[in-house]
Amino acid sequence: MSVIAVDVGGTKVSGAVFETNGRITGKMTRLLENRSGIQVGDLIIGIIDSLISGYTTGIHEIQAIGICVPGIANSKTGKVWAPNIRGWEDYPLQKEIEDHISHPFIRVKIASDRTCYILGEVWKGNACGCENAVFISVGTGIGVGILIDGQVLHGHNDIVGASGWLALQTPYLKEYEQYGCFESHASGNGMAMQAKKKLQSGNYADSFLNTVSLDMITAHDIFSAYAHRDRLAVELIDHAIQLWGMAAANLVSLLNPEKIIWGGGVFGPAVQHLDQIYEEACRWAQPISIRQAKFEKSALTGDAGLCGAGYLALLDKN
Repeated sequence: MSVIAVDVGGTKVSGAVFETNGRITGKMTRLLENRSGIQVGDLIIGIIDSLISGYTTGIHEIQAIGICVPGIANSKTGKVWAPNIRGWEDYPLQKEIEDHISHPFIRVKIASDRTCYILGEVWKGNACGCENAVFISVGTGIGVGILIDGQVLHGHNDIVGASGWLALQTPYLKEYEQYGCFESHASGNGMAMQAKKKLQSGNYADSFLNTVSLDMITAHDIFSAYAHRDRLAVELIDHAIQLWGMAAANLVSLLNPEKIIWGGGVFGPAVQHLDQIYEEACRWAQPISIRQAKFEKSALTGDAGLCGAGYLALLDKN
């Protein structure tokens, strides 16, 4: 018997068939290619159908389906909100898939990407064996998956972990309304946005980043410039390190985890700064708790969401 996992990202959708022992027997990826609304739903259904026909003996072999979405998955309504997918403001994804599968014994379970990231690490990654761990995902945005006393936290409406809105500095800026303070400065998109603002000020004419079109600057460009000790890139990344450390300190003081696990596209290149982030966190956090917490990179890299969706399905199969 098997479960199907689907990881919906901002640019692609990945799917896999997991045996109950965790072994992957089939995997596939499709690009979103500007799809929106029901087109993305159809793409997910197509991937599920292809996985069943290509890697199983049929629908009777599937016990459950787990889906990871880049936003909020409301467990009460089965609807999802994903800011990077047009038409997914209140999208009935669970009903759409259940209607298509039309099988009374196959459960469909949907969760946010941050929930799936921590589940993936608990199942097959660096949170294996932990009772208390936090996954900080830093990519296009920032989100946190939280495991406390062996249970993943969800909150009143499954919005736990929207850590991009952590308030880490003053004064309040208008941009925080859409992105949040933390995310506006320390996510991939936030760092690019700050780079653009500083370049437009005219105070960084010597920056390597001036060779990149303003609208095309990415976090990757900033890290590349940092490697050459570019003044602007150093300023941006040093500030991000400070905020990453402060955010981690707040989470350690509040939740007392065994581990903080760092993942997402920015960690990646930012993994080289984990020691600096930990040192910064030590300045701000509850002193006993922070000295007992380990900072580690994700063991699953780009597969954390997919593994988490698989584990979500396995947890729900009973």
